[in-house]
Amino acid sequence: MKFKQLGLLPWILAAIVLGVVCGRFFPQPLVRGFATFNGIFSNFLQFMIPLIIVGLVTPAIADIRKGAGKLLLITVAIAYLDTVFSGFLSYGVSSTLFPRLISPLAVSADEFGAAEEAAVYFNIAIPPMMDVMTALIFSFIVGLGIASFNASTLRAVFGEFKTIISGTIRKVLLPLLPIYIFGIFLMMSHTGEAGHVISVFLKIIIVIFILHVFLLILQYCIAGAVAGRNPFKSLWNMMPAYLTALGTSSSAATIPVTYEAAQKNGVSKETAGFVVPLCATIHLSGSMLKITACAVALMLMRGMPVAFGPFVGFILMLGVMMVAAPGVPGGAIMAALGVLAAMLGFGEEEQALMIALYITMDSFGTACNVTGDGAIAMVVEKIKRKQNA
Repeated sequence: MKFKQLGLLPWILAAIVLGVVCGRFFPQPLVRGFATFNGIFSNFLQFMIPLIIVGLVTPAIADIRKGAGKLLLITVAIAYLDTVFSGFLSYGVSSTLFPRLISPLAVSADEFGAAEEAAVYFNIAIPPMMDVMTALIFSFIVGLGIASFNASTLRAVFGEFKTIISGTIRKVLLPLLPIYIFGIFLMMSHTGEAGHVISVFLKIIIVIFILHVFLLILQYCIAGAVAGRNPFKSLWNMMPAYLTALGTSSSAATIPVTYEAAQKNGVSKETAGFVVPLCATIHLSGSMLKITACAVALMLMRGMPVAFGPFVGFILMLGVMMVAAPGVPGGAIMAALGVLAAMLGFGEEEQALMIALYITMDSFGTACNVTGDGAIAMVVEKIKRKQNA
């Protein structure tokens, strides 16, 4: 069965299970072979991260010109604030709860990295063309410049560059990710870390699912209060969109279902047709909640500090970064890798674990995102009616 027919999640789950099992009996030369592949792939991934930022973020900022008007700005502001709020909610719960559930690994990240480096047969250095912060600043300056001065030539150039980067993610990075994840868990099993990591994964998944449910109830209680509708009935009306997103893991594929469900909550066709496709791109509260919680958990597992200060900048920046991600399969976590490294100090192994953990729960984050879109549509509909009154 082809990779894209089966989907990424089954491959990642299979890679984790096989890595844990095979690490118990694979001979040292074979383990070194996978360590060598992981070293090369990791170097290539670090090379790609700044290019992913430039390729995805610059066109997203440049396309600000495509919308205009007060209602657009209100919708964007609500979506961004809700996404950022989800990040702070996730940080508050995770930083309070996870220290009681997660203990640091006996083997530190530095020790593990040194052991992995010593095990490889050879390594190929692929230095990035720029660091992450340079890529971020470059993307903002160029993207805003294109939007402000309507630079059509540069817009076309970066549009084509986005196509190249998106194709590289789909046809190179994502198909090779299961092998990379397999190698990570193979070496963890070989060094005795895998059992602890798997137990941490299970705890994180349970906590994040409960947080998703709480966030959706909170969103619809607020939207219901603003729109004057029963929040639980409104949330129930959105269940077809939630279940569709759960099955497809795609915000874009769920747009028709979300559009129909929003109208059951008193949202006009005009408002639903405007808000739902827009929020499918810019409203990522579920993904933000998931990435923040995973980041806290992995940092605690590695004995890294989880101070509030660094997470403020991380959450605010990630809210902007992920706007560029929904159109690319696996794009949200790929776009987040650079911010994780630059602002939270994530190394190569932490990034690999983040990818595995994120994709394991990908459909739940997407379902939370699109269901929340319906709550925003209710609020925007109320604001529009007040403006027209």
